[in-house]
This record gives sequence, structure tokens and C-alpha cells, in this order.
Amino acid sequence: MKIQEITPIHKGKIFSLETVNIAMPTGPIKTYERVNHPDSVSILPLDEDGNIWFVNQYRIGSEGELLELPAGVMEGGEDPLSSAQREIREEIGMAARSWQPIGSLYLAPGYCTEINHIFLAEHLYSAPLSPDEDEYLTIVKIPCDEILNHLKKETIKDCKSIAALGLFLLSPRLSV
Repeated sequence: MKIQEITPIHKGKIFSLETVNIAMPTGPIKTYERVNHPDSVSILPLDEDGNIWFVNQYRIGSEGELLELPAGVMEGGEDPLSSAQREIREEIGMAARSWQPIGSLYLAPGYCTEINHIFLAEHLYSAPLSPDEDEYLTIVKIPCDEILNHLKKETIKDCKSIAALGLFLLSPRLSV
């Protein structure tokens, strides 16, 4: 398949929307809509007591609150690690002495360009930054040994958090 033409439709504050015409292997052209969104980060903060830190926050897409790992959009010029180090301070008021990449994944590859970079943050210490003006977050700590129960009960419905937790729990080099 090969992209033939890209036509901008909308440019918003956070993302843009375009149509993309792609030549199919059998010949015809198919038109898709694509969201261009900056890449993002998710952080799995693990404290000395074996708790993973989450935030509970309102999300417009779900029209309600979701329990999520701290996360955010990368700002212009930031690399994934710098972004993660800023976001953890803004969202839970903590920094970490140890950082390890867990993986990267597309959040919605059928229509969106965004890649989410996931990090394990350990040896936490207090280092708050002011949260974004539209963030009203409640911090929740969950012991590692209770995470599977939360996943089974579907109290965590955020896909990037579920993916990060799965990668963490399945990796012998990362699990505690």
C-alpha cells in the first residue's frame, strides 16, 4: 500500500485531522481519516513499599473518572524520558531516582499517529510541579499484589495503563 495524497481537514490546539488516500494492492484508492496527535508518555511509579501510584481523573471521552497511571503528552522538543520526568512531578508530585523503559505502543493505530512511551519509575521522592490548569487529580496507591484483581474487576479501564501493567507484570526483568 502506498499513500497517494494527504488533505488537511482540521487543525486544533492538540491534534489535526486529515484524509489520507492510499493505493490498495489490488489497484483502487481508499480514503481514510487520520488524527495526527503528539506522542505521549505513561509512567508506572513504584514506591519502596511495593505500591504503584495512579491518578483518578475526569476524562471527556469516557464522560467520567478513570483510574490511570500518570501520563501526558510530550511537549515540543521533549524526548520521552524528559517528558515522563516532568509528567510524574506534575501529576503525583514525585520524582524518581531510577528510570527504565518498559515499551512503546500505538494507542489507536487504525486512525491515530500517537505513540505512547512507557517507563518504570522507582526510588520515588517528593518534587512537585504545578499541575496543568485543567487537571483535577486524586492520587491512588495500589499494592502490586492487588493489581491483577483490579484488572479482573475492570476498575482500571484505561488502555495505556492496562498495557503498561501487563508489560510490567509479564517481564521477569521488571517484576518485583
